[in-house]
Amino acid sequence: MALVNERARILANAKVGPNLYLMTLDAPDIAAAIEPGQFVHMKVPGMEAHILRRPFSVYARDVRTGTLEILYQAVGFGSEHMTGLVPGQCGDAELIGPVGRAWHPADAKRALLVGGGVGAAPLFMLAESLAAAGARTDVVLGAQTEQALTCRARYEELLDAPPRCATDDGSFGREGFCTSLVAEALTEASEAGEQYDYLAVCGPEPLMKIVAGMAAEAGVPCEVSLEKRMACGIGACLSCVVDTVDGKKRACVDGPVFDARKVVW
Repeated sequence: MALVNERARILANAKVGPNLYLMTLDAPDIAAAIEPGQFVHMKVPGMEAHILRRPFSVYARDVRTGTLEILYQAVGFGSEHMTGLVPGQCGDAELIGPVGRAWHPADAKRALLVGGGVGAAPLFMLAESLAAAGARTDVVLGAQTEQALTCRARYEELLDAPPRCATDDGSFGREGFCTSLVAEALTEASEAGEQYDYLAVCGPEPLMKIVAGMAAEAGVPCEVSLEKRMACGIGACLSCVVDTVDGKKRACVDGPVFDARKVVW
């Protein structure tokens, strides 16, 4: 589908965790067209002096109501400004979307999804799609604290088995990084003769690099969603280049989802 430039009314904008906020937008055209893993490029209301839009992964969408949900972290001037946007008082956001390459699980029968921090959000629509297709889907989540496991409840509602979780401080699940849980899941599946045939990971780049290596060693096809700074969001400016074995690619239109085997880490 061609890109849509859609004015989107902000319906809700609430704090849901430490420096984490959930924004709900009325954007029926993009909601009807977006695929898991794609994103929107947002012109934030009240930031007219800043001409560059900001890319945001879509956490969830509801075609029936025409809404999108974006989970974002307040880390700088732009995202801090967004936390103060009051529905009904701040004007409309302007979205370009759906942008980018979606997840491609093919005909996966058993999938493992790994989300680190806010990287759990871009995987949720993929989990919904896999569940609807009847694929057995397991999820591993990692975050700094229990409060930062913002997406955990929705995964628990969606899936047959609750996600395996790890927190840096040990406040929920295993203490430490979630990579040990990934290694366990891969080993258990292999020993049971029920190996995963697809793995998707999104989160900090070191996490994705490690998990991609684990998947390669286990012989499991793996995709990663790469976050890069973007200017235009439509592939023209070359500000979001990713090094791959096939040369330089643009995260905005050739990604953000890439075959992990092709990424030059």
